[in-house]
Amino acid sequence: MKFIKPVPASWINEKIEGEIIGLQNAEATGINEIHKVENGDITFVDHPKYYDKVLNSEASFIIINKSVEAPEGKTLFFVENPFEAYCKIVEHFRPFVVQTEMISSDLKKGNNTFIYPNVFIGKNVSIGDNCIIYPNVSIMDHTIIGNNVIIHPGVVIGSNSFYYNTKKDREVWYKKMPDCGRVIIEDNVEIGANCTIDRGVSAETVIGKGTKMDNLIHVGHDTVIGKNCLFAAQTGIAGVVNIGDGVTVWGQCGISKTLSIGNNATLLAMTGVNSDLQGGKIYWGVPAEEASNKKRELVWIKRIPQLWEKIMNK
Repeated sequence: MKFIKPVPASWINEKIEGEIIGLQNAEATGINEIHKVENGDITFVDHPKYYDKVLNSEASFIIINKSVEAPEGKTLFFVENPFEAYCKIVEHFRPFVVQTEMISSDLKKGNNTFIYPNVFIGKNVSIGDNCIIYPNVSIMDHTIIGNNVIIHPGVVIGSNSFYYNTKKDREVWYKKMPDCGRVIIEDNVEIGANCTIDRGVSAETVIGKGTKMDNLIHVGHDTVIGKNCLFAAQTGIAGVVNIGDGVTVWGQCGISKTLSIGNNATLLAMTGVNSDLQGGKIYWGVPAEEASNKKRELVWIKRIPQLWEKIMNK
């Protein structure tokens, strides 16, 4: 999330009741979790495993529970509980606001866009020209929808991310990170019935131009899908996945978190992806492998009884 205007380090430190280490007079331009952090952003770290990664990241402002020397050009905020401090900043700039009307009065709607009855649209939403929003769709706060978009019944856009801070030494192991991200749906996208698209934790979930989605598909937080992709029903995509242009994903595929799929890749039905995949190839199986290799393996597996019989008859 980017701030409307830069925020002084002194204000941040006062807000979270911390101790400043490093640059004292810098100004933050946004706040992000580590997977999406950029220069000028605030982020946090509360586990020794990730100290080096965060201290060497693009983040300019780091909330940390270890008193260390600040890397050059960075500002550290030393606090006892970095996660709670991070949440306090997010909740200040993106507080929960109750909405009682079905469609927010601040909706920006383009020309020739039709919204069916029983659609919920939250605050700070914009919808472009020539769109159709079918019944029982929920479009949550801070969503941006381009032109010529079709959204079928039962779709939820901008639902909360499935993202938790985990500590096994406290009564509640999983504490939800407050969302301050959004969803961006570009031009000429079609989203099938009962799909769910989570908002970014702190950045954007993006559906690229011309992408078409079948029914019952889930897209996790901060996932970026490229242009002209095709997704068949019951596919599940975890958070922080980067999918290139022209990717085809057939039914019931599962794609794990924080990985990339290259341009023009194809995933055959029921493929399970747990690592990066190169573009321009066809994949199948769990874990995903090139489909031609997988098919050859199956041929050899079918021959095992014949081979065993030959061995036993010798």
